[in-house]
Amino acid sequence: MLLKALIVCLLVFIIFNLFRALPMMLTGKQTQPMSRFLGRRILFSVLLFVLLLLALAGGYITPNPRPY
Repeated sequence: MLLKALIVCLLVFIIFNLFRALPMMLTGKQTQPMSRFLGRRILFSVLLFVLLLLALAGGYITPNPRPY
């Protein structure tokens, strides 16, 4: 259950960083570089992907055996 909560928290953080970069992209007023937030989003997306692969390999989560 802790693993699933961590996955959800990472997904929320990824979306949060995406929306933090949106006003900077639309207005052009940049107090901080937009790439900072987009870079964080990519970093946490890769971290989430690696976490999912490790969880699948370790048997903590199981994929759906029937994809339909």
